[in-house]
Amino acid sequence: MDRMEPLRRIEAGVLDVAYFEAGPAGGPPVVLLHGFPYDIHAYAEVAPRLAAQGCRVVVPFLRGYGPTRFLSTATPRSGEQAALGADLLALLDALAIERAVLAGYDWGGRAACVVAALWPERCAGLVSLNSYNIQDIGRAMAPDTPANEQRLWYQYYFHSARGAAGLANDRRALTRLLWQSWSPTWTFDEATFERSAAAFDNPDFVDVVIHSYRHRFGLVTGDPAYAGIESRLAAQPAIRVPAITFDGVDDGVRPPADASAHAAKFSGLRTHRWVPGAGHNLPQEAPEAFADAVLELVRATPSYSLPTP
Repeated sequence: MDRMEPLRRIEAGVLDVAYFEAGPAGGPPVVLLHGFPYDIHAYAEVAPRLAAQGCRVVVPFLRGYGPTRFLSTATPRSGEQAALGADLLALLDALAIERAVLAGYDWGGRAACVVAALWPERCAGLVSLNSYNIQDIGRAMAPDTPANEQRLWYQYYFHSARGAAGLANDRRALTRLLWQSWSPTWTFDEATFERSAAAFDNPDFVDVVIHSYRHRFGLVTGDPAYAGIESRLAAQPAIRVPAITFDGVDDGVRPPADASAHAAKFSGLRTHRWVPGAGHNLPQEAPEAFADAVLELVRATPSYSLPTP
């Protein structure tokens, strides 16, 4: 699939959400969620695989990306995890999706984890890169290993006015560098990068990104509208829905971890897998593995019906 078009739009919560949809309207719903700095085209090969198997596939642009817009100029341009989770919940409500398999990575994986943890009745199953992706903001200032700290240079860069200006002045050069660093074994061409980079021209992109990377370290306050959700997330709630978690062996953000590293955060059935030759943008680098995991959860949901492979 070249471009994921045509796009649809719907008002959901504080956003006018632009999204791509494929597959039969009555099929088992699946929501695919992209990360930073990527867009819906991370699922350009995953979405048609799922649609061909009978799934209703919804792929939204997150707040601050692509054609998605805030409905009001007065809404804080927050990138906090509670806002991402609330956006996903509002989208499910707007689309009248009672329950869906939620799949994502990076920011999108965080949104999926938030909904899976706090509203498990809305999540039939979870696919998440880097396992438990809910931030423990209360412990954000505890240092990691030097090697892992080095990987997070961009986050510390965004804490400063210089970093915010750097992103605003040349968002393509900076995000291209992150693509290369985070997926060192993925060879993407300029057309593939530009297809996604156009989403970073959103007028709220810089504000949402900077707020996200400052809020997760407790350096700025969040949107008061999400204070209740953030309070619940501070307790690091366990995820009890069926889950398949991944690590890319070549992930330049987080090195792969054994399943035991996050075992306490999953109280339901969970399978953890490593994907050789894949980095941080897993659905675009290993679309078959990602799509197969989603289908595995769909087929394991008693109320869903798909043809037997």
